[in-house]
Amino acid sequence: MRETNFIRQNREKWKQFEQILDGQNKDAEKLNELFVQVTDDLSFSRTFYPNRSVRVYLNGLAQRAFSLIYKNRRTHRNRFLHFWTEELPQLMWEARRELALSFGIFALSMLIGALSSAMDSEFVNVILSEEYVEMTKRNIESGDPMAVYKGRGQLSMSMGITVNNLMVAFLTFATGAFFTLGSIVVLIRNGIMVGAFQYFFIERGLFWESFLTIWIHGTLEISAIIIAGAAGITVGKGLVFPGAYRRMQAFQRSARRGLKIMVGIAPIIILAGFIEGFLTRFTETPDVVRGAFIAACFAFVIFYFVWYPWSKAVKGFTSPVRDAQIPPDSNLLIDMNVIKSNGDIFSETFTLAKKNAGRLFIGSLVVALAYAAVAFPLAGKAPAAVFQFPQGFMAMLYKVSGFFRQADLLFLPLVGIAAMLAWSLIAFRWVDKETGLARKLRFTDILMPLPGVLLVWLLFFSNDWYTWLLLLFAAQMALLWAYTAYRERMDPIRAIGRMFEVMGGQYGRTLGLSLMMLLVSVLFFAVTDSALLWMYLDVLTWVVNLPEASMQQFSAVLLTVLHVFIIGFLFVLYASGCALLYHSLLEMHEAPALLRRIQNIGITSNIRGLEKE
Repeated sequence: MRETNFIRQNREKWKQFEQILDGQNKDAEKLNELFVQVTDDLSFSRTFYPNRSVRVYLNGLAQRAFSLIYKNRRTHRNRFLHFWTEELPQLMWEARRELALSFGIFALSMLIGALSSAMDSEFVNVILSEEYVEMTKRNIESGDPMAVYKGRGQLSMSMGITVNNLMVAFLTFATGAFFTLGSIVVLIRNGIMVGAFQYFFIERGLFWESFLTIWIHGTLEISAIIIAGAAGITVGKGLVFPGAYRRMQAFQRSARRGLKIMVGIAPIIILAGFIEGFLTRFTETPDVVRGAFIAACFAFVIFYFVWYPWSKAVKGFTSPVRDAQIPPDSNLLIDMNVIKSNGDIFSETFTLAKKNAGRLFIGSLVVALAYAAVAFPLAGKAPAAVFQFPQGFMAMLYKVSGFFRQADLLFLPLVGIAAMLAWSLIAFRWVDKETGLARKLRFTDILMPLPGVLLVWLLFFSNDWYTWLLLLFAAQMALLWAYTAYRERMDPIRAIGRMFEVMGGQYGRTLGLSLMMLLVSVLFFAVTDSALLWMYLDVLTWVVNLPEASMQQFSAVLLTVLHVFIIGFLFVLYASGCALLYHSLLEMHEAPALLRRIQNIGITSNIRGLEKE
């Protein structure tokens, strides 16, 4: 039978089968009957049309039905269990040297902190701040040395501590991109702090009480930071020792492995915050109970992250760690017609940025300059009085909201929303070009994504410690909404429903990508908070010879442009990632590329040199 006749004869049956698969209410008997017929057609096509598109189409149709009937839930569960029982232990085994190095650096730093405190009584004031030390002394004098863990409500304390611990762990990991030196510096800093803090109580004869209180949550918390240090060193190792890969390719490979380790310790960090907020405050609990709890936490860390990976290695791992294929640097093509993992989308976001590096730099700089040119004249006061730039560990990270809203600058929200809209349109235009859609930008194309952008701005309105949690859980949804309205030229109300159709319940994928992008944001702001930036500004004062008052205003303008530039750079990356995610989700749930191939089956069959699989 000719292929065209075979298709014509069975087309309606296959279409009916697709409609049943796509429908909400599935007739089990009819589905089973058609499934048998489709598998028969597949067998026929394998025999007579082995290299034709019809065989590919029928194979995909049969796979969909088989997954629906037999595999979906079990596969999802097995993949989840496989990560925790196979992949993460194997990653920890392969990073065992990095883990040992991270532990050694932290332990040595703790010793340095304790010895420095013993030799210089003022050292602890420098490390922990005089205010904190004086507060702790007052607590000791009042007979409750651990009162610091009882000063806030349990829930708010747990949430605040968890966010802070996540940021510290992510910073420890992300700064490994600076050729491992960043992770090592963060480990040394935290180790010295812990050593000085612990010796402060030893010096006052409170070792046992402080140990049982601090380490009831500190066992998991410090272990997570040490493992995050190992993940950061793993990231930097790809840059320092690229091996047979190009340096950037090795970095991409090591960064993905390090990120998987960070995913593995995230539950531990959250659990440690819960313990510190809810359990540590009960200092009257019998010592034997607290000691047993600390021993159990320590045993769990040793078992899962040290002994279990070793035992799996002795027996032999079932399969090697899956590393996504890394294309050559010269191959910067992005396929918009396939389903991709978050890791692939994350990587392609930077591929997209690399392709448009010049335009990204110029676009972000132009928006930053326009922002400063509008904000400072409308403020009606000196630049140094408009925005604050505190120095300190992650200090600017908590001041980002100030660029989008201030109580006494009523115009600032409009400026911030306009900047966000410009950044979003830059990202959306890039992704559209990758799809081959080179359409002219209309005025309505600018207005349609505006509500989604406005929602992103509202997330910054909270301006509190939980702002980053709101961004993590909701920013990607807002940008998906904005891109859906822009891409499909749809009014925002209809775009909400359309966005959820495209997502198809895959909120976990959007959340995972959001987490990756926020990690990058933390890394960039770690640079802006570093002493290196302020050193460059000091050098600039030597070059730019202005009076002190004028130099202060000049620095305020320069820092504003720099920070808005960085925010814009990150925002474009984030919006690009969400737009790429949209196309992956669209292909997953509606398969437009596959449907186009199906529609061409009857047409291409009459063309010489038919496309083969």
